Amino acid sequence: MLNKKTIQDLDVAGKRVLVRVDFNVPQHEDGRVKDDRRIRAALPTIQYLRDRGARTILVSHLGRPKGSPEDAVKYSLRPVAEKLSELLGVMVPLVPDCIGPQADAAVSLMKPGDVVLLENVRFHPEETKNDPEFASKLASLAEVYINDAFGTAHRANASTEGVAHYLVSGVGFLMQKELEYLGSVLAEPKRPFVAILGGAKVSSKIGVVNNLLDKVDRLIIGGGMAYTFLKAQGKEIGKSLLDAESLDYCRDVLQRAGDKILLPVDVVVADGNPFDKGADGLATRVVSVDEIPADWEGVDIGPATREVFAKAVVGAGTVVWNGPMGIFEFPQFAVGTRAMAEALAQSGATTIVGGGDSAAAVDELGYADRITHISTGGGASLELLEGKEFPGVVALTDK
Repeated sequence: MLNKKTIQDLDVAGKRVLVRVDFNVPQHEDGRVKDDRRIRAALPTIQYLRDRGARTILVSHLGRPKGSPEDAVKYSLRPVAEKLSELLGVMVPLVPDCIGPQADAAVSLMKPGDVVLLENVRFHPEETKNDPEFASKLASLAEVYINDAFGTAHRANASTEGVAHYLVSGVGFLMQKELEYLGSVLAEPKRPFVAILGGAKVSSKIGVVNNLLDKVDRLIIGGGMAYTFLKAQGKEIGKSLLDAESLDYCRDVLQRAGDKILLPVDVVVADGNPFDKGADGLATRVVSVDEIPADWEGVDIGPATREVFAKAVVGAGTVVWNGPMGIFEFPQFAVGTRAMAEALAQSGATTIVGGGDSAAAVDELGYADRITHISTGGGASLELLEGKEFPGVVALTDK
C-alpha cells in the first residue's frame, strides 16, 4: 500500500488542495465536539499545506444523515469547524455545501494559507454511491487531492475513491503513519508478536483471526468474544455473550492454534446485565471459567487472567490490541481493560492499538501517551489486519 505518492512527493505550493479528512467525531447533546482526537490527528497535514501557501479544502462526513431537516442540523460539521479553528488558531469557515455555486465561490475567494471545511459530504446520497459525476464536481474544486482519512479509506465513496481518478493524488501524514504501522505489523513484526483481541462478537473478528493466526507467536482472546471460545471448549458460560453461529469456527481455531492461544482462566460475573439494570445494583464475584453460574453473566476478565495476559505481553517485540477486555463503559468492569492498557504501556514493545472501543479505552484510562500508535479507524484497522486492500488508497497516484 505504500507504493503511493505522499503529500511530500507532490507540488502543493500555492495550489488548491482537496483533503479528505475523517472528522466523524462524537458530539455532546448540545452539538459540541466530545472527542477531538481525529481532528487533532489531521493537523500535521493541514499545517504542512498552510506552511506552503496551499489553499486547503477539507472534505469529511459526519454520521449517517438520511436527508431530513433535523439531520441537516444534527449532522452539520459546524461544531467541527469551530473546534478546528480553535486547534489551528485561525478561522476555518464552514462552506454551506460541498459542491455547487457556494463551494465554487468560497474556493475562488481563498488566499494562500487559507483553510475551509466543506459541509458534510454525506448530505449528498451520491457520495456513498461513488457517483462519478459527483466525484468530478468535488475534484473540480482543486488541483491536487490528498487522502488523509484512514477511517474511511476502506470504503469506495466519491470523496475517498472517486475523486482520485480526476486529480494527481497522494496520502497525507496520518494515512501514511497508519499504513506504515499497521502494515509493518503484518509484513515484518518484531518478535515475539502478540495479538490481543477483545470486544463482543467472534464473527466480526474472523477475518483478523484467520490472517493473524499463522503470523503471531501468541493470540490472546478476551472480552465478550472469549465466552464463545469457552463454550466451544464445552464450558458453562451462563448468560454471557454467545455468538452461537461461530461455535464451529472457534472449535476449529482452538484445534489449529494449539498452545498459541490464550483464553481467560477466571472472569468477573454479575447477576444481571449492566446495560439493563445499571452496574451499581448488580452483585458480582470472581469465578473460574469452569465455574460460571448458569444464571450469571461474564462482564470482565478476572485477576488471575489479568496476570496471565500481562505476563504474555512482557518481553514481546510487537503487540497489537483490538477490543476491550470487559464492559469497560462501566468503571467496575473496566479493570481488565485498564490492566491490559497498563501492560502494553510497560511492555517496552512496539504497541499498536486498533481504533474504536480499545482506542477510546486507552485514551480514557490515561495511557495514550505510552502507546506507540493508536489508530484513528476502528473498522479500517480491522480490515487492514485482515489483509484487505483499501479502495481509497489503491486509487491514489503511484510513485
